Amino acid sequence: HEEGENAIFTIPPGLAYGETGSSCTIPPNATLQFDVELLSWASVKDICKDGGIFKKILVEGEKWENPKDLDEVFVKYEARLEDGTVVSKSDGVEFAVKDGYFCPALAKAVKTMKKGEKVLLTVKPQYGFGEQGKQASGDEAAVPPNAMLHIDLELVTWKTVTLIGDRKRILKKVLKEGEGYERPNDGAVVGVRLIGKLEDGTVFVRKGHDGEEPFEFKTDEEQVIEGLDITVVNMKKGEVALVRVPPEHAFGSVETKQDLAIVPPNSTVFYEVELVSFEKEKESWDLKTNTEKIEAAAKKKDEGNVWFKMGKYAKASKRYEKAAKYIEYDNSFSEDEKKQSKSLKISSKLNNAACKLKLKEYREAEKLCTKVLDLESTSVKALYRRAQAYIELVDLELAELDVKKALEIDPDNRDVKLVYKTLKERMREYNRRDAKFYGNMFAKWRKLEQLQKVPGKQELQPMAIDSAA
Repeated sequence: HEEGENAIFTIPPGLAYGETGSSCTIPPNATLQFDVELLSWASVKDICKDGGIFKKILVEGEKWENPKDLDEVFVKYEARLEDGTVVSKSDGVEFAVKDGYFCPALAKAVKTMKKGEKVLLTVKPQYGFGEQGKQASGDEAAVPPNAMLHIDLELVTWKTVTLIGDRKRILKKVLKEGEGYERPNDGAVVGVRLIGKLEDGTVFVRKGHDGEEPFEFKTDEEQVIEGLDITVVNMKKGEVALVRVPPEHAFGSVETKQDLAIVPPNSTVFYEVELVSFEKEKESWDLKTNTEKIEAAAKKKDEGNVWFKMGKYAKASKRYEKAAKYIEYDNSFSEDEKKQSKSLKISSKLNNAACKLKLKEYREAEKLCTKVLDLESTSVKALYRRAQAYIELVDLELAELDVKKALEIDPDNRDVKLVYKTLKERMREYNRRDAKFYGNMFAKWRKLEQLQKVPGKQELQPMAIDSAA
């Protein structure tokens, strides 16, 4: 029903006063009618599904997001006993949700609230102060044992805190929200203002402040520490964030001289970063002509080759993937363009497979080589690299098929012969293991048979089922 709605409810005797009626006003077996107007209503939610915290919304919040465990919330609250005694209140307090504040109910409740939402909580002792209660301290009154609490709570705002990076080791706290949804991609040119500090507060770098132009760099090019690269691709334009970067994503185990101070070995560092501007690297759909796509793929493949020679296989792999993506859809290409595209696809995927082997991502290497063989079934490099992947995945029979096919195509290929030698050694090793395993198993069986034949020993009965079951 909606606010302001009028309705007539007809109640049969069985759901009203039945056969007895009610004194002299309602006769026996009376059907009742109620004319009802809904003036207002409030939603009440059982937060923990155990009746421990009931939440009544007084003012609806904005948008749809709720704070998470790592986030830092800013709230106003007033907590009262059932008789109205105020035991604690604040016109503004900030805390990390995971750490909680005052009593367990606050952290539980804020995770269900939206920005600007105001609620009334009815809190049972298990989410308040339990059997122990709470002694008076400072401005806060005592809470008796097993006391019920009523808490007015407003979620004013919060700072989003997330763990970013592949290993989730970089802690990022949003100090000011950015605009829209777009974020820089790998290869984007970004403009930032930043201040870098050590744990003791020593500033070791300051760029883009005091009238300076924003500091520009290209992401994923090792122009800054890895932690900054990872940070900016997780930011929106205009966003200001505070990040904590551990040594493995910062300056590592070596002493490093920066603009304003020396960063000692194994330092965790802190940056305040503002993303002023960015220009994303073009994606395949941004390229309008076939020539642009082919040129972009060739350039990206060459970049991959540079990183590969430097031993930066993950960075090289990203570039080979992007090269292949630029020319993934080539149906509209001319015959000559298709020829160029096919050659680039094959070389990019083969080089990427080499990266995946170095990164020990053998299943990915196998898939890439299979895609190359779909394009060119006689590619010796694809057969050779797929055989290497199969050996590491212990698919030795499939590895042997690829090696033999490669040697049929190129009998004198030295690399293929070497991998065949490795394969044979691996096969002998597994055969030895199998022989030992089965030898031990048969020896145990023989010993068991001998025990069964010893006089006086009860013979083991064969397993049978009960036919009557």
